Amino acid sequence: MLVGYMRVSKADGSQSTDLQRDALLSAGVEAVNLYEDHASGKKDDRPELAACLKGMRDGDTLLVWKLDRLGRDLRHLVNTVHDLTDRGIGLKVLTGEGAAIDTTTASGKLVFGIFAALAEFERALISERTIAGLAAARARGRKGGRPYKMTAAKVRLAMASMGQPETKVGDLCTELGVTRQTLYRHVSPSGELRADGKTLLGSK
Repeated sequence: MLVGYMRVSKADGSQSTDLQRDALLSAGVEAVNLYEDHASGKKDDRPELAACLKGMRDGDTLLVWKLDRLGRDLRHLVNTVHDLTDRGIGLKVLTGEGAAIDTTTASGKLVFGIFAALAEFERALISERTIAGLAAARARGRKGGRPYKMTAAKVRLAMASMGQPETKVGDLCTELGVTRQTLYRHVSPSGELRADGKTLLGSK
């Protein structure tokens, strides 16, 4: 069975899927097997795409007008197609940069393999740049990573407050601006320091 997926970025009706619809119908997709989302490709909440992918079965083929209609970035596309392939579902792109992709054919699988290799290369480059950036920051005396939400002053306040009968943990977390999990990683319910709290105070 052929299944078609369409997407436009704006949900206000200013963009139309007519061109995509006509192309998919001409490619043999029946109107009842068309799915349509009005959302940015960067959004994860695309209910029609989720329904489309969930309803497909071994031997089906998913058709899209252009590759960018399906995924928000190269890695997302690769992961999506790998999932389809594992389920025995093909992907065919009708036009645009990915028009040579048809995972139901040997040549199409080869083209997609090149896309997958590019995605892996992109991941490696990002990782390499991140490591180099952190090394450069350390050389300048800066530490990478997110700043602590819990500070030494907050730990001391938590130590003084925890274990007091009148202390409400929820109110204390709100005052400190941390979650319960963060609080309990630093201070026990009785106000004693835990490992993260000792580390934080020891670093000051």
